[in-house]
Amino acid sequence: MGKFKKTDTSIEGVCIIEPTVFGDNRGYFMETYSKEDFKELGLNYEFVQDNQSKSKKGVLRGLHFQKENTQAKLVRVIKGEVFDVAVDLRPGSKTYGKWEGVILSEENKKMFMIPRGFAHGFLVLSEEAEFTYKCDDIYNHEAEGGLAWNDPDVAINWPMGNMQISDLLTSEKDSKWPSLKELSKTDLFKNLK
Repeated sequence: MGKFKKTDTSIEGVCIIEPTVFGDNRGYFMETYSKEDFKELGLNYEFVQDNQSKSKKGVLRGLHFQKENTQAKLVRVIKGEVFDVAVDLRPGSKTYGKWEGVILSEENKKMFMIPRGFAHGFLVLSEEAEFTYKCDDIYNHEAEGGLAWNDPDVAINWPMGNMQISDLLTSEKDSKWPSLKELSKTDLFKNLK
């Protein structure tokens, strides 16, 4: 049996990865990444940067992308629970503007593989969450871009539970990103590979 189970989604290239967890009365052990095992799954990425964030309930981060130094991301949650979302922004893609989302938590230990050319964001559902991800290119502040998290044309079904829109916490920057229609009028990605 492989160490990782890959489940494809409705968007080509976006998949959910589940690690094999070995547990007993002492706790558990799992591999969260293995270049060779991922390669066997058809995931040929060369990760160069790891990031981590901590957020409280109701924080909505995103939807972010880079216009240059585009990044594929392998994301997971090490504490708490989030709803993680990827929106296809690849020019010419048959699923352009479509989104895929998954609950990531410390309990389910799932990971979300997001290729280059996607906007990415997440909503924290637990009291707090620690989120970590691998990137296959460096962060370039000058190339930062974003998509409005509440764009009605994308229509992400954020699982709000008992939260109201007024409970959401976004950065000032994240509250001002353009719509998909506005983005589609631009030369979105300069070097998408």
